[in-house]
Amino acid sequence: ADSVTVARSADRRVVTLTLPGGRLNARAARDITQTCEQLREDREPRVVVVRTSESDFCTGPAHDLNPAAVSPDPAASLSTLRVPLVALISGSCVSVGLELVLACDIRIATPDSVFSLADAREGTLPMWGGTQRLPRAISHGRSSSMLLLGTEIDAATAHAWGLVHEIADDADGALSRVVESLLACGPLALELAKEAIHRGSELPLRDGLRLEGDLNHQLAATEDRAEGLAAFFA
Repeated sequence: ADSVTVARSADRRVVTLTLPGGRLNARAARDITQTCEQLREDREPRVVVVRTSESDFCTGPAHDLNPAAVSPDPAASLSTLRVPLVALISGSCVSVGLELVLACDIRIATPDSVFSLADAREGTLPMWGGTQRLPRAISHGRSSSMLLLGTEIDAATAHAWGLVHEIADDADGALSRVVESLLACGPLALELAKEAIHRGSELPLRDGLRLEGDLNHQLAATEDRAEGLAAFFA
């Protein structure tokens, strides 16, 4: 299959996007963008999972995919979702594949995972946010190694650098545990925490602290706080 499949859990709180794996094609890229457009208007999902049906998460763009021609790009579309995004990565995760992963909030990798963003070696530049999201995730020095030298890193290095949050032999078990942990939280609290992280990282500290205060007032004005406390004590 060259398309993205979309599945919902029985309670409709978890949406799973399964990529075809291997070299990304234009149809799969459009599928991601269109699915995100639909999910932005849907208040049922609490967590979105991005994974693959193959051993390789994404080995880069196919020859018929011009990343600049896909608009809005899938990574940007993923990053606009309010709910937490969890990526489950296996095998090769390179080029646009890594750019998709960088748009997710929690990243789980299998031990065989490898990561690279070596577009410059081919005389091109990342077009789906890689030059901006990678330094924010793992520091400028490490990003320079990957972006300028084309350095490929393994799962252990990716974990040490903070690119992935967990390496799991039992990938599905780890994914289930992370998703259940997120579902146990107050949904609005998670959305606002995500907003605070992303907006705050671009602000001076004083303005970031003001943003945190504003979001706390917004949260306190809802019933979500009570729901989160009830879930915690349960």
